Amino acid sequence: MDFRDSDTLVGPSGADLLPATAATAVKVVIVGGFGVGKTTLVGSVSEIRPLTTEETMTLAGAGVDDLAGVERKTETTVAMDFGRISISDELVLYVFGTPGQERFWFLWNGLFEGALGAVVLVDTRRLEVSFEVIGRLEDRGVPFVVAVNGFPESPDHPVEELRAALDLPPEVPIVACDARRRDSCRDVLMALMRHLYDLAASRP
Repeated sequence: MDFRDSDTLVGPSGADLLPATAATAVKVVIVGGFGVGKTTLVGSVSEIRPLTTEETMTLAGAGVDDLAGVERKTETTVAMDFGRISISDELVLYVFGTPGQERFWFLWNGLFEGALGAVVLVDTRRLEVSFEVIGRLEDRGVPFVVAVNGFPESPDHPVEELRAALDLPPEVPIVACDARRRDSCRDVLMALMRHLYDLAASRP
């Protein structure tokens, strides 16, 4: 999206979503399995108060949502998370977080509309919850980077072992991440921007 000819983008609450100095806004999406830290990442990196759609988990999800490894989780995103971060005076990223449960994946179509790329957030304790997420991005042809969220009890694997386990091609960046830290999350988004730039530069 290019907002060079407009002053600011004003949301329903009246808050400016795009700073007046910004010339370009880019939409990126944070995806991953259930409980990998997507809402935390969006909240940590956003320079505005993030929009979240977390609801308390109820017995309705019993037998539907796989809580293995995240048994203490009490809330879940049911629509999306939204935040904003200014990379420079002229470039702003709109960051959208997707729901983790497969039963909410029908929302992906709308969330990915207009997105230039994605961050796949993974938890090395539960790599299997990332397989289908990555497959869906590859099917859609969406460029992405993989961010390994470091939980205290997460096993530490060499990058090439993770690449093999996730069946990733060599050109897909894998970066470390602490979803609780703004600087770490910003580095992940910068890695995605560099990846998108490299892809664009490599095209004829």
